[in-house]
Amino acid sequence: MTRAARVSPDQILAAAADEFAERGFAGARVDRIARRAHVNKAMLYYHFKSKQHLYRTLLRRSFTLAGGRLQAIAAGNRPPADKVQDAIVALGSLIREHAQLPSMMLREVADGGAHLDRETLAALASVPRAFAEIVTEGVAAGAFRDLDPLAAYFTIIAPVLFFHASAPIRRQLTAMHLMPHFAASDDFVRHVQDSVRLAFAPDRSRKRTTR
Repeated sequence: MTRAARVSPDQILAAAADEFAERGFAGARVDRIARRAHVNKAMLYYHFKSKQHLYRTLLRRSFTLAGGRLQAIAAGNRPPADKVQDAIVALGSLIREHAQLPSMMLREVADGGAHLDRETLAALASVPRAFAEIVTEGVAAGAFRDLDPLAAYFTIIAPVLFFHASAPIRRQLTAMHLMPHFAASDDFVRHVQDSVRLAFAPDRSRKRTTR
């Protein structure tokens, strides 16, 4: 029992994140996760009942963290346009901190969400819901044009997620001199911020035509 106390569940989760990102849920093996974490399978199962439990715990943690960060931004006193900019930075930072998340998410999307239970989906829903709150506030205040809040969320999350998920391919393209050097993560986030600033801006043409 003393050994169990020394083994951190975070140690196992970090190893599991690498395995799931590389192989997806179906291809991941518990024995490989145990080897990556430098524990035996019995110790892994002491902390997590199954591969499914590991996988869902990882995703719930990431989604809950992302949702919490966006909810804090939404509840703040900054103008809606600034909140959106802050939300983009927050999402980009979280994805950098959890580098395996983009690959895991894209694999799960390809699988149609087959491995997500209600609790995991509820954690996932907290992310677009918090962002939608910011957009709804901005539309009501006239800071944004009339936007669908969820469409606005996907306008942001899709490029940020795909940019980070494609990092290994981008590195290969650059190494083979098939493409020029790609933008760094911070530069790409600023690009998304600039694009969203223009895309969300209120439509002033209607006011100009009524003068």
